[in-house]
Amino acid sequence: MEASFARGDLETWGYGTGYARDANDPSHLLSSVRRVICVAVPYRRPEPRAANPLAGRVSSYAWSRDYHASLREILGQLVRILDEHAGGAAASAVCDTAPLAERARAARAGLGWVGKHTNVISPVAGSYVFLGEILTSVELPIDRPLRKTCGECTCCVTACPTGALRGDYTIDARRCIADLTQRTDPVPRALRPWIGEWVWGCDICQVVCPPNRQAKTMGTKAFDPADAQTAAPDLVALLQLKSSEFKRRYRATAMGWRGAAVLRRNAAIALGNRLDRSTVPALAAALRNDPHPMVRGAAAWALGRIGSPAALIALRAAARRETQASARNEIALALAENHA
Repeated sequence: MEASFARGDLETWGYGTGYARDANDPSHLLSSVRRVICVAVPYRRPEPRAANPLAGRVSSYAWSRDYHASLREILGQLVRILDEHAGGAAASAVCDTAPLAERARAARAGLGWVGKHTNVISPVAGSYVFLGEILTSVELPIDRPLRKTCGECTCCVTACPTGALRGDYTIDARRCIADLTQRTDPVPRALRPWIGEWVWGCDICQVVCPPNRQAKTMGTKAFDPADAQTAAPDLVALLQLKSSEFKRRYRATAMGWRGAAVLRRNAAIALGNRLDRSTVPALAAALRNDPHPMVRGAAAWALGRIGSPAALIALRAAARRETQASARNEIALALAENHA
């Protein structure tokens, strides 16, 4: 099968086509499917400057409203064009709604190549692209894949703090910061220091990728940060996030599907990595009052990392008060690590 990087009328966000039956047969989604159109939408926008020195980091894909909504609108435009061309329903859009091996398909369709960070790298927009697919019964020309790889470059492999990237174009998702910040159970203690200040996702492997350093800021304003707080949240405020505020600020973003407790947990870990003693009162309050034991456990870990006299006092008080097993264990470990 052959494909090429095509733009034409869709010049800001290229498309390509590939055979429908490479993997994960999509005929159960559209019985008459003959082609899969792969779409790459660039989303790289200027990064806002954090006003607060105690700000966390958010992966750029989550700065705006949930990208799925924006991508579905774009895919919908193409579906309407195909339906009009066919004189009836002839296409169906897919955006993280079915297992279609989208990165492999995008590479096969010529939109880019899969990099060692496992993201598709567009020669125009780098790896800051959202992927979507359109299944259609319309016969379209088959495009040619790009004859390109990362070669000897290992910038992303070297830069990954947790060693999640293996260097063979595969990833250990269990060690990926993007995955760690989205899990709903406690983050493994050994990996917490490597998360740094990331409270949702991670862009390290993309930031150091040479094609991304050469790529320009692209995409529409739909992918602009909702506000500076969404892109670089105040860690103390995030630690204190209530469900009502979470719904107002984050529900419409890509961070909205895991719940407020996950973001509070991530804020506690980030504060523990900042080692700023001024945050001890906020962490102590979370250890004392947060309703979720996962968050209390992360706050205990952070206080143990800081290890100041005030932090240890808060941990000792919590050890006498806490009844939930996992949180008690976190407190005990934090005190033991400080020989307290």
